[in-house]
Amino acid sequence: MSYKQESIKKYLDDLAAKMPAPGGGSAAALSAAMGASLISMVLNFTVGKPKYAQYEKELREILEKSEQLRNEFLRLVDLDVTAYKSKNIRDALDVPFMVARLCFEGIKLCPALIKKGNVNLISDVAVAAILLEAGFSSARFNVEINLKMLKDKKLTQSITKELSSKEKLIKKTRLSMEVKVNEIIRG
Repeated sequence: MSYKQESIKKYLDDLAAKMPAPGGGSAAALSAAMGASLISMVLNFTVGKPKYAQYEKELREILEKSEQLRNEFLRLVDLDVTAYKSKNIRDALDVPFMVARLCFEGIKLCPALIKKGNVNLISDVAVAAILLEAGFSSARFNVEINLKMLKDKKLTQSITKELSSKEKLIKKTRLSMEVKVNEIIRG
C-alpha cells in the first residue's frame, strides 16, 4: 500500500482501524510532512513579493529545502508501514530515527520566516514548528521502543545522546517561534 497516492481519508481510516500499520511511526512522518508543507506554503506566498525582495534568494533556498523535506516525510509515511510489516527491528528503528533527524532539519527553517516570511501567514510558521516538534517527539518514542527491543547498548547510547541534544534545540526553537509569533499577532 502506498499512502502517498491515497486520500487522507483512506490513511486516517486505516490508522484508526484494527490494523498494526499504519501506526504511530507513519503518523509522526505525516505530522512532520504537514509542518514542512506549511513552511512551503508561507514561502510560496512570500517569494516574488516586492516587500520581501531583499530576501528572495534565501527564501527560494529555504523553499527548496522545505519541499525536499515534505517529499521525504511523505515517503517515510509509507516506508514506516513497510518497515513495521517486515518485522525487522533495525528497519523499524531506522525510519523513525530518520523522521526525527529530518524534523530537526525542518524546524531550523522556521526562525528565518519570522522576519522574512509573509507576515499574513505568521501563525502558520508557529503551527509548522509545533507539527515538526510533534513529529520529532512521536518519532522518538518509536525509536526508543525499537532500541529497547534491539538490546544494543552502544547503539542505544549513541542514538539517545543525539536525540536528547536535538530535542533540546527543537523545544527551544518551537517555544521561541510561539513567543515571537504571539508578539507579532498581539502587537
